[in-house]
Amino acid sequence: MDNRLRIIGGKWRGRKLEFPDVEGLRPTPDRVRETLFNWLQNDVQGARCLDLFAGSGALGLEALSRGAAYALLVDDNAKVVSQLRQHLETLQTVDGKIHHGDALQILESPPNDNPFNIVFLDPPFGQGLIAACVKALESSGWLAENAKIYLETESGLQDLNLPDQWEILRLLKAGQVTCYLVARCPPATES
Repeated sequence: MDNRLRIIGGKWRGRKLEFPDVEGLRPTPDRVRETLFNWLQNDVQGARCLDLFAGSGALGLEALSRGAAYALLVDDNAKVVSQLRQHLETLQTVDGKIHHGDALQILESPPNDNPFNIVFLDPPFGQGLIAACVKALESSGWLAENAKIYLETESGLQDLNLPDQWEILRLLKAGQVTCYLVARCPPATES
């Protein structure tokens, strides 16, 4: 397997970055990333992004390349974290931060800073992590009022257990993967 990803848009377009050979690490394919960032084209500029289960860093780094103001990339694998830190150095950016730790544990407490406008949630498949992460994101103050959340799941996952105020905007099936773009809608005000 070729352990390289290519940034497909923005200021680092065409840059190729290596990622470690770690079991279960599967970067979001170029075609899917292209579709996702077309969906988000009006939202990325100046956004605060959270890339949970960052792995190769494909989503968080792509967001930074396309003008995100800040990206926090979270992963619990030491080799992955080391490589992500090297990527930030190579790309000479201070707009990204790497956090070495378990995504669910991090989400148990509120963020240290402002909430996030965009969240990339692409956990390992078959471990039931989507529902737990979605619940924690909503209940712990990690999301800005009109946040967009990208979910990448194994095809066949039937119930995402999304909160009532989350609305699926887009859906893409690509091979064994289903991708969703979800909006967190502000609660309706009673008149």
